[in-house]
Parts: sequence; structure tokens; C-alpha cells
Amino acid sequence: MKFPSPSSAESVVAITDLSRHFGAKTALDNVSLYVPKGGVFGLVGENGAGKTTLIKHILGLLRAEAGTVRVFDRDPVTDPVGVLGHIGYLSEQPDLPGWMRVEELLRYTKAFYPQWDEAYAQNLLRQFGLNPAQRLSTLSKGQMAKAGLLAAQAHRPDLLLLDEPSSGLDPLVRRDILEAVIRTVADEGRTVFFSSHLLEEIERVSDHIAMLHQGKLVLFGSLDEIKAQHRRFTLHFENAQETAPVIAGALNVSGKGKEWSVMCNGARQALPALAAKLGARIVDEQAASLNEIFVAHAGAVNPTQP
Repeated sequence: MKFPSPSSAESVVAITDLSRHFGAKTALDNVSLYVPKGGVFGLVGENGAGKTTLIKHILGLLRAEAGTVRVFDRDPVTDPVGVLGHIGYLSEQPDLPGWMRVEELLRYTKAFYPQWDEAYAQNLLRQFGLNPAQRLSTLSKGQMAKAGLLAAQAHRPDLLLLDEPSSGLDPLVRRDILEAVIRTVADEGRTVFFSSHLLEEIERVSDHIAMLHQGKLVLFGSLDEIKAQHRRFTLHFENAQETAPVIAGALNVSGKGKEWSVMCNGARQALPALAAKLGARIVDEQAASLNEIFVAHAGAVNPTQP
């Protein structure tokens, strides 16, 4: 699949032909994508797909073995000050000093950012229900994630970078974090880069998405366009089929007997004629969920895997 060039839009992050290996393992395999300015960009993939490795390149923590990484049109490795001063970052497990109180964490973080918005920080403190006098070591996992998110975005960064921020959290805490992300974008039109293996969360908040599978970019573009292009059809055959029918352009075919489900990407017009030639008719058509789309593309990369 051919994806748009990183130079085809004004971008906060532009990655071109990026590859990275750790020994014999390929963590990123010739990945090219761009993150448009404004809105929420969702990076999705199973654990081990290469999401965190990609984020470390954006932060300048890893140097590209092949390809290029530009953030705000700068190299994050050679110009970390110029890049990191514009980024707010929250990892899956925030590494916050447990001996500090919440209010001390905020004062400490504030010292690094001249543009720190104290009124906004206090508003988030109240919204998240955090006690300023409580030590970080006594916070629950959900409270710790909220404290980390507060520290990451109170200086109103141009790019808020979230790496699995709600993994392992209860639904109410996940909702609070996602609402804060949405508000960050809606209020000021800044950019959020949101990485998660929870596809329903990516689908809920993202404007653009990229899908990684085993280090390869398998899908990239506007969420609305991607969902509009993918449809799930149910075919009914007059005679039971012992094996899956071969349908040109289909990403995935599953089922048994007379009923088969077909996932297509932009092949809506041709499918009725193809089905008729196989002795089948379309009995149902539905929009595909992001989870179904990802499974179909991942299966297309590894067709021999169940």
C-alpha cells in the first residue's frame, strides 16, 4: 500500500524511511509517516509492534539507523533543546519521584518551562481530584497517570506525546485522561500524538491514525477516510463452501458453509459482480470497526497465521 509522503502536509513530525534493529530483531521496518499540525494522531499496534521505539526516535532518545526523523523541522537528536521544549510527554509508567508531593512536582516541572500556565495547572489539579499535599509514592496507578499528564501538559506544549497513557487503568480514569486530551486539542488547536494498543480508544479520539504491525506501517491516514474505505460484507452462497472463496481485493475472508464475511478496502463497486460469479449474493453490508480493520491488515501481512 502506498501512503502519502511526509512532505504532503504541514507536519509537526515527519518520519521518512525509518528503520531500527535490536540485534536480529527488526523493531521498525522502513516506516514513513507524518503527523499533521493540530488534532489527535493515533498510533495503534499490538504490544511489541514498534510503537515505543518510534516514540523514542521522536524524542531523540534513539538515533535513526536508516531514514530521517524531523520534529518541528528539527533533528531531535542534534537539537534536543529546540525540540523537547515544545513537547509534553507521558509514558505508560510515569517515572515520577515518589518522595515528592504533588505540589512539589508541579513547582519542579514549572521551573523548566517559562510558558507554564499556573491557572491551567490548578484547573487540571481540581479536575483530576488530586491532593496537592499527597506524596507521589502514595498515589494509585490512576492518580499517578493523572499527575504525569498534568505535569506534561500544563505548559501547553505544541506536541503532547502520550505513550500508552491509560494502559491498565480503570474505565473512569481512562475517560478522564481522554477527555483531557480532547480538551487540549479543542481549546488551542495543538497536536496530540497518542499511542495505544486499545483500538477503541484510538477510534474514539483520533483524527488521523497509523497502524504498526511487527515494525511495518500497514495503514496510515485520516480516520474518517480509512473507515469510509473499509466495509464488511456478508455473502450468502447457494451451496456450502468447503474452503474460503477467493475474492480479488478482499483483505480478509472468514466464515463457513453458506455464510462468509468479507472485508474490503475500496472494492465496493466490484464486489457484487465478483460475488455473482462465485454463485453468491450480498445479504448485508456494514461499516467496519477499527479493530476489524487492523485485524484484516495484520492478517494480510501474515496470511499464514491464524
